[in-house]
Amino acid sequence: MNCYQLLQDPDQAVVKQQLNMLLGDDHPQVLENLRREADQVRHRQVGDTVHIRGIIEFSNYCIRSCRYCGLNRSNEEIHRYRIPPDEIVETAREAAAMGLKTIVLQSGDDFFYTREVMADMVREIKKTGMAITLAMGERPAEDYRAWREAGADRYLLKFETSNPGLYSLFHPGTSLDIRLRCLLELRELGYQVGSGFMIGLPGQTAEILADDLMLMRHLQLEMAGVGPFIPHPATPLGVKQAGGVPLALKVLALSRLMLPRAHLPATTALSSLERDGRRLGLTGGANVLMPNITPLEYRKLYEIYPQKAEVTDTPWDLYKATLELINELGRYVAIDPGHGLTPIK
Repeated sequence: MNCYQLLQDPDQAVVKQQLNMLLGDDHPQVLENLRREADQVRHRQVGDTVHIRGIIEFSNYCIRSCRYCGLNRSNEEIHRYRIPPDEIVETAREAAAMGLKTIVLQSGDDFFYTREVMADMVREIKKTGMAITLAMGERPAEDYRAWREAGADRYLLKFETSNPGLYSLFHPGTSLDIRLRCLLELRELGYQVGSGFMIGLPGQTAEILADDLMLMRHLQLEMAGVGPFIPHPATPLGVKQAGGVPLALKVLALSRLMLPRAHLPATTALSSLERDGRRLGLTGGANVLMPNITPLEYRKLYEIYPQKAEVTDTPWDLYKATLELINELGRYVAIDPGHGLTPIK
């Protein structure tokens, strides 16, 4: 099997046909072949280094009503928190002292942190020498511009599904067009752009998954995050079935074959469903690990889905375990910030 060459074909119809065939074939050997090929492409295109990016989940307030997310504004069972800006900055400084090269500041869509407050935090954290990724949802273009000018390097904004109908169903009050417009604005402002989608959403078909992958390629993402859907019991989708690990691993492998030079994480969602998820991710196309370094008193409260991994370990213990896994796999910790690579034309 040489799926890589087929999935790099400039003819979108050829690529779509191949994706539909692979996504519809549940034979275990198909998955193993894809994982093996994805790992080979990862080795050739981005090397054997693994980029470690520490996440600070600094607020679980959100103005959105996403029907799958435990942070949605209608969830009255969650205990809300906001980490003060000075504590966020200090946590980032501690991460830099540990050796991390990138910090990810992630929250719900929480406008409590104004344009100016976030810009000040970005400027302070940049003094550590770390790269900064922001993941704060849909904001005005003026906010994106101010944070880019303050020194933010990357922005992560998942589109979650490429199907407009499903998007509107799961995201009341907004649309896929708005999400894609934000991604375009981020690109125009010079951010390295990250996006991606969930695997196993109710109503998602193999054809929709193929379109999701095609959209990621069209966006020419520097970072691509794909992971299984995990229902939260306090949401309208709480009774639905979680996405499957084998399918998530297949989509991760296909993501590497479609975006050979993108940075792909072994996601927390995968680790939450599969104890060995990080290892499976790294051996099937991924080259990024994102340990959660949110202070422990807040970390368990950022419950976008239940039984989330990495909620009880200290930042240092998580970092140490991450280093050990990379070493066990014969890979190397990246000594650079892992800025986006030029896509293959």
